[in-house]
Amino acid sequence: MTFLSDRPASPFPARALLIILLLFAVLSGVVMAGFADGLDRRIGGALALSVDTSPHWLITAMQWISFIGGGTPRWIIVILLCGLVWRWCGPRCATALAGASLLSNLASSLLKIAFGRARPDLIEHLDHVSSASYPSGHATNAAVVYLLLAWLTPPRWRPLAWALAATMVVLNGFSRMTLGVHWASDIVGGTLLGAAFALLGAWWAGARNASPPLKNL
Repeated sequence: MTFLSDRPASPFPARALLIILLLFAVLSGVVMAGFADGLDRRIGGALALSVDTSPHWLITAMQWISFIGGGTPRWIIVILLCGLVWRWCGPRCATALAGASLLSNLASSLLKIAFGRARPDLIEHLDHVSSASYPSGHATNAAVVYLLLAWLTPPRWRPLAWALAATMVVLNGFSRMTLGVHWASDIVGGTLLGAAFALLGAWWAGARNASPPLKNL
């Protein structure tokens, strides 16, 4: 059984990447112009939890989901997943996942500084934050890691991997909004940014047929 190596070299996904980057640019312009503020506030007001009225277990669950999507836990998960995809399709795949994760995190951090958008002020934040709001680093990370993982997963497991990716992207974004630390447009922007890097990672992992045969599982 082989994976990636028995396919033709992956063409550079220029059109798909251009569409994603264009959507991100348009959204960024809308956000910076303040056109998304009204919708963001309506969505945020509907989703934000409160220590006075919301179930304690729900707040705790959202905090745990948010916790594993950022900081040290995020990198532990990336390292473990790199080891997994190395076993599946070799070092090039692992390098693609690690590189895309690192570069997307750097891009997200720099863009936060450039845009300098304030965090939501709807409720007292239920999670610690120390940077600007747009784009969401958690959403960027969830998109790049789990979308790329789904692409690098062996074909027979890929439907499950795509389901996992969708679940993690949605839960990550939902947790950040319910905790009152991100606007909805932050989440969409971060997801688009992460998807762009996932696309680049998938292309690079499959380029030049460099991956060795997949081991029998």
